[in-house]
Amino acid sequence: QVQLVESGGGLVQAGGSLRLSCAASGRTFSSYAMGWFRQAPGKERKFVAGINWSGGSTSYADSVKGRFTISRDNAKNTVSLQMNGLKPEDTAVYYCAARLRIDTAYRYWGQGTQVTVSS
Repeated sequence: QVQLVESGGGLVQAGGSLRLSCAASGRTFSSYAMGWFRQAPGKERKFVAGINWSGGSTSYADSVKGRFTISRDNAKNTVSLQMNGLKPEDTAVYYCAARLRIDTAYRYWGQGTQVTVSS
């Protein structure tokens, strides 16, 4: 198994930036593809960004393309989400998630970190 701990959330004004980090421990980090998801109050959890095991392939939700960047450092067992041009609609709890390369589902989740964007 892998354990995930997010950090970096907070309160920011619209147009501002935040960087979320997720530290992983447990099994070999490079065995996992990583993702960021978010859940706004009263809404379902949604995919935000994903990155493959090597960092060579990334994907983004349309709503964040061009504003958010996902990256990973396999030497440090971390994955990050740089969020620029934040909007009030980005307000949510953000979760880090991991899935084994051979798996199709994210099975490991962090506890989440709150991001609040004020207008």
